[in-house]
Amino acid sequence: MFRPSVLVLALLFLLVTPTRAGAEARPSRADLQRVLELHARSVVRVRGPQHAGPGIIVGSDGQVLTAAAHVGAQSAQVEHAGNALTARVVLTSAVLQVAVVAGPQGAWPAAPVRLVPEGLAGRWVVGVMPASTGKGSARRDTPRAAKARAAPAPFFDVPLTLAPGSPLYDGEGRLVAVVVERRGKGVRALPLSAVKAELASADTL
Repeated sequence: MFRPSVLVLALLFLLVTPTRAGAEARPSRADLQRVLELHARSVVRVRGPQHAGPGIIVGSDGQVLTAAAHVGAQSAQVEHAGNALTARVVLTSAVLQVAVVAGPQGAWPAAPVRLVPEGLAGRWVVGVMPASTGKGSARRDTPRAAKARAAPAPFFDVPLTLAPGSPLYDGEGRLVAVVVERRGKGVRALPLSAVKAELASADTL
């Protein structure tokens, strides 16, 4: 259920500029490195009463976008820069499977965002695969590019193995979507344009 707030207006302000683009080339190695650097700066861990997972800072006032499963009814913990901070749930959507929480006031390194009104199916997106701790495996986060596939609107699917709440970027490191659930060998994700539309709807209630 959505809970309108003044913070909804602040978040909407960050998501008002859509970007239209033509055919896009596969992200280069330099593009992937840029995504990795931005990812490391703006990704946090969100912990609720039953589940925990990644989230992405989308507002310099501490707003974090994540999967709805990671938050409680009214609060959650956001682990950022070595600190576990209590965050208030601003809104949640069981239908879209996303949530926005707000951490304490302070300077937060918000990710740059991009809206793609025409949809992301057929476009390249970048996800950051978390470091593996298994013996003999890579121990560094690894950015990988994949083409988004059509799914029931407003969602799309991506053949990457990521946890719910994980961000997806374009080749320039701008946040374009958030993973909401795992689907077989890939994931289902929600574009930011759908998040903006739901925020606008919540603000009119």
